Amino acid sequence: MPTTTTPDDDPKPEKADDAEPEPLVYTQRFTSSPKGARLARKLAARRMEEWGWPPASDASRTVSLLVGELAANAVRHGRVPGRDFRLRLACEARTRVVRIEVSDASPARPPAAPPPPSVDDDSGRGLLLVETFAARWGTVPRDPVGKTVWAEVTTEPRPPSGREPGA
Repeated sequence: MPTTTTPDDDPKPEKADDAEPEPLVYTQRFTSSPKGARLARKLAARRMEEWGWPPASDASRTVSLLVGELAANAVRHGRVPGRDFRLRLACEARTRVVRIEVSDASPARPPAAPPPPSVDDDSGRGLLLVETFAARWGTVPRDPVGKTVWAEVTTEPRPPSGREPGA
């Protein structure tokens, strides 16, 4: 009598559960203008949504806030005529950390600790917000010129969406 096999009898390929998922990365250059800073914030929110965090999620709101502040600082304090600023977002699935990097051409670095703003000041709260909402933040020199200000946000797990991130 011939034997028949069913799909359940087929050997299953082994799953590599220990394999590290590739980090999700988004990089874009923007004009060093208020319009460029707004666009960077909007596209960061869109990218977070594509990665699985809806716009109303804490993760998306925090990343958008920090991108907006860092991009505004790059435009206001780091602008070099004829030079753009760059936004880079990287999400490590294993650690659930989103790293925000905003690079500009100015070598002037922000203070390590933001000075407390006066109650009467109309501005000066950007780095205070970054320090409050980021898990960590700092600056590094940028080669060949300028600096990168970075901030890291620890996120909640992505809600199930029925699709792969970045799809």
